[in-house]
Amino acid sequence: MTVQGFFSAKANAAAQAYGIPRIAVIGRGFSGMMMAIALMKTVRTPFHLQLFDPNSSVSGGQALASGHSSEILNSRVRDLSVSAGDPDDFNDWLCSNAPFRSAVPAAIPGFLQIFVPKSIFSDYVYQRFSEALSSRRDITVQVSGETVVGLRRGRGGRFFVESAGVSNPLFDMVVLATGYGIADDQPQSGEPVATPTTVRARRLVSRPHTVLLGSGLRVVDRLLQMRDSGYDGQITLVSRRGFLPQSHTRSNADPVFPAEAMPSNLSEIVHFIRAACENAEASGQSWQSVMNGLRKHARSLWRSLPAGQKQQFNRHLRALYDSHRNRLPEALHVRLQQELAEGNTLLRRGHFLRRTPTGLTMRPAGQQGIEQIYADEVIDCRCQAPDLTTPLTQSLIDAGLAMPDELGLGLAVEATGALSVDGRTTDGLFAVGPLGLGSLPDIDLVPEIVMQAYAAAEGVAARFYPQCKAV
Repeated sequence: MTVQGFFSAKANAAAQAYGIPRIAVIGRGFSGMMMAIALMKTVRTPFHLQLFDPNSSVSGGQALASGHSSEILNSRVRDLSVSAGDPDDFNDWLCSNAPFRSAVPAAIPGFLQIFVPKSIFSDYVYQRFSEALSSRRDITVQVSGETVVGLRRGRGGRFFVESAGVSNPLFDMVVLATGYGIADDQPQSGEPVATPTTVRARRLVSRPHTVLLGSGLRVVDRLLQMRDSGYDGQITLVSRRGFLPQSHTRSNADPVFPAEAMPSNLSEIVHFIRAACENAEASGQSWQSVMNGLRKHARSLWRSLPAGQKQQFNRHLRALYDSHRNRLPEALHVRLQQELAEGNTLLRRGHFLRRTPTGLTMRPAGQQGIEQIYADEVIDCRCQAPDLTTPLTQSLIDAGLAMPDELGLGLAVEATGALSVDGRTTDGLFAVGPLGLGSLPDIDLVPEIVMQAYAAAEGVAARFYPQCKAV
């Protein structure tokens, strides 16, 4: 649906005339759409909602809507509901989808344990957004294609949104849902990552050769897409750490975790978790069950670590941790292992230095020398941290409305997404999703974003508008 398909600027003027609360959501990726759904289902009194994003369409986000048909989400259906209190909502939606049901008959009567393409999940998110909107005759919604370049407080504590357009309205509350950041020259608002960048080089090798930078889920997606499209050349994965995504279990791995208290030192925590995984496998369970159980403790565990140990984790353990939490469906993991075993895809550990007209240069792991790799194409599939240098985020930091987290991975936030400055929350200003990754582990995953969006919406209903009552 295009911007023109929603309410025009008249809705904006009407909202101001009637004095109803005005809420801005910056970004229409999954975090932004989820925040809109949560607000419409939670805040029961009238309000005006304005969604800002330079992308001209409304969908489940660029990373979802543009997903290749073979690009599979790495979470099971059971973990992807956008409905608070109804974990089966996505499964119910799939069961009511006749084309999908006929295409996947083996999963009937339910699809809770399967993995689905990103495009299917995007359709589900958009339909739930549309349903939430159609059920609220008392609110107005406006979609703006302007790029927000700044945010500051106006009179009466309201927020002045500075955009590239001529309209600069005031809002009672603003939610940053920009994923990994919206830059001036390359707008991005979808989760979990921006579109991979490509550089083509002059052919110097007889067989087609492509280099993919990174070793996470995006690399595997791109690799398998290339093979599905008929690419039969050599593919080289260049990764600093070289930890590829591990596999999900064939069936659901229910969370388990030791009952005893975890130690407080990082190295001892690592030994504790490894021992828990070994004990689980020895008793017939799986290490995946332990990692699923760890997610329930990750937030409090992260907050308890001193800054120095957080930095140590970030430098030496994050890549390993991510490879075990961001897992592949078993069938895709088998394909990846076959690629590596057959030699058509190589994994090279080392530090990428720069692109060249003929490929790239890298410093192989454990070596001092520099190596030239010749390739027809270099595709950057690495996951970057949120960009805190964009005009929008920089304006917040300069105005004292936000601050980087202690590791500089994103903005400091509370569990509800409320921005935090020196331990004090900024009234009326939230950041949901990956912008808070340095404060909240796993906030780049769908279940955590859903939980945070509803928590933020409840905060709006209870704190900013006491007359509002949550559903």
